[in-house]
Amino acid sequence: MLSAFDRDAERQRLLTRRTIVLGGLQAAAVSALVARLYYLQIVEGDRYTMLAEDNRISLRLLAPPRGLIVDRFGVPMALNEQNFRLTLVSERAGDPTQILTQIANLIPMPEPERRRILRDIQRSRAFAPVTVKENLTWEQVAAIEVNLPDLPGVSIEVGQVRSYPFGEAAAHVLGYVGAVNERELADGKGDPLLEQPGFRIGKNGVERRHDLALRGTAGNQQLEVNAVGRVIRELSRQEGQPGRQVTLTIDSKLQHYVQQRLGQERSASAVVMDVHTGGILALCSWPSFDPNQFAMGISSELWQSLLKDETAPLTNKAIAGQYAPGSTFKMIVGLAALEAGVVGPDFRVFCPGHYELGNHRFHCWKKGGHGSMNMHDAMKHSCDTYFYEVSRRVGVNRMAEMARRFGLGQRTDIDLPGERPGLVPDEPWKRRTLKAPWHPGETLIVSIGQGYMLATPLQLAVMTARLVNGGHAVQPHLTKAVEDLYRERTEWPAIGVTPAHLEFILNSMHAVTMEQGGTAFASRITHAGLEMGGKTGTSQVRRITMAERATGVRKNEDLPWRERDHALFVGYAPINAPKYCVSVIVEHGGGGGKIAAPIARDILLECQMLEAGRGPVADAGPAAAPAAAPAAAPAVAAAPAPAGEASR
Repeated sequence: MLSAFDRDAERQRLLTRRTIVLGGLQAAAVSALVARLYYLQIVEGDRYTMLAEDNRISLRLLAPPRGLIVDRFGVPMALNEQNFRLTLVSERAGDPTQILTQIANLIPMPEPERRRILRDIQRSRAFAPVTVKENLTWEQVAAIEVNLPDLPGVSIEVGQVRSYPFGEAAAHVLGYVGAVNERELADGKGDPLLEQPGFRIGKNGVERRHDLALRGTAGNQQLEVNAVGRVIRELSRQEGQPGRQVTLTIDSKLQHYVQQRLGQERSASAVVMDVHTGGILALCSWPSFDPNQFAMGISSELWQSLLKDETAPLTNKAIAGQYAPGSTFKMIVGLAALEAGVVGPDFRVFCPGHYELGNHRFHCWKKGGHGSMNMHDAMKHSCDTYFYEVSRRVGVNRMAEMARRFGLGQRTDIDLPGERPGLVPDEPWKRRTLKAPWHPGETLIVSIGQGYMLATPLQLAVMTARLVNGGHAVQPHLTKAVEDLYRERTEWPAIGVTPAHLEFILNSMHAVTMEQGGTAFASRITHAGLEMGGKTGTSQVRRITMAERATGVRKNEDLPWRERDHALFVGYAPINAPKYCVSVIVEHGGGGGKIAAPIARDILLECQMLEAGRGPVADAGPAAAPAAAPAAAPAVAAAPAPAGEASR
């Protein structure tokens, strides 16, 4: 048995060992803690400092002002206006439903709109502002501001909204802006601007074509926030770079006038072009729409009504409408024949009112016939029989080749989205597309701009410009400049057509308007030095049967609107030194000489009068005008139509 002394010594040794072990554990723990602190504060110090700052500081993008779009003279056609926006913070409002009811007593707010706002409030954080209404008027802002003490959580914010002062007159040129959809967000390649609430991008027209230049560069602001994301204060702010200004070749006064003039018809389009530079001075499609309604958010009811309208107000007919060119194609047929040497200017054909090919009869528009015609007279009177014979000699392939040289059957690559190519048929095309051989009768039909032939109003304007500018391959364009990024091209190569042949075709087009009996003589310009030349066209949209011819072809006015002929005219002025050209198509309008030629005359006259600084010359009609549009002066009278005047 151990003595008391030995027992005390043993207990002392045990206590010492335990103390050493405990001390070792404590030392290890302290060492681990020191090592961890060293790792966190020294090794990872910068990282955690950054994370802490990120939790404290919220970096937000500031959308830049969208660039302006102006006409060739600097007149704004698309700009930014103040947008007064009403917002609501639900945590300050108490009962949002009651607050919305109070707001509805001050400004219009239908029940469906209130339900939408309540859904947005439920999806948002309590401290985040929710947009209640945008585009408030001054009167609505005043009504809210006066009652703000009784509207907790409600405030008025000032932003920007896109504005189009020319409204419907320039809608198809400018397009419009709209909210970013999911596909556009996915295609945006990570551009954070696209994720900004309320940010809008170009959806159509010039707004879409130059969207990246018009957007500008985003700014940013640093905000101090608390743990739940509530803003405490603004730390810094850096404004973005505004979008670039886009200058168009458009003359806004002329654009407005042309749209008014087309507004007298049910459905029509027109293009006015500088024949030497290719600059588009006016490009109009009627009926149209108000792009301001799209910028502010179009209602589903209005959208559906636009979609269902049979006159297609959303379609830019000037670049996307494809029509049989009718007799406006005869210049190409004549030029192809002259260039190929198969006929000369004095080649004559007798027109009895029809043309026989095999066992088929092809009719001239003039039932009794024109008699003996040379090319000059055939162009002047628009004799179908003459061009039937010429086309049979020259062949469809050579006609098609000449048509393409003058801009038909292919996109012009104008700086607008949505352009369609038209169609110039030939033998290879039919074999490739329809898997069928070409028939001789189809050549005759193509020679008068019917059958498979299709062209847009823009292509017909390009064709006319190349005919009258000495045979240069001018390309149409709308963009004159994008600040320091782009300047328009105005010099173009020659097509390579014999000048004497071009001059002969032009003299024939002069006869259409300036010589008695010409199909547009009734619509000639009588102002000395401002005279126009041109060519009428009337294209059928239905097949006239032999039975109907036997009993009498029904007049256009007796047919349903959809079955009436299209009216066309291409022209230029002044005759002695062409500078402007125009193409006009009136859908289901009837005869080109009767319907389309007077419109073209008024437009070409307006071009020249505006250039001379004499101001507008006529009140074109009922289409809506911008508030700043000048008053119209009396019209310059055109010669009255003689009895029995041709209208082809």
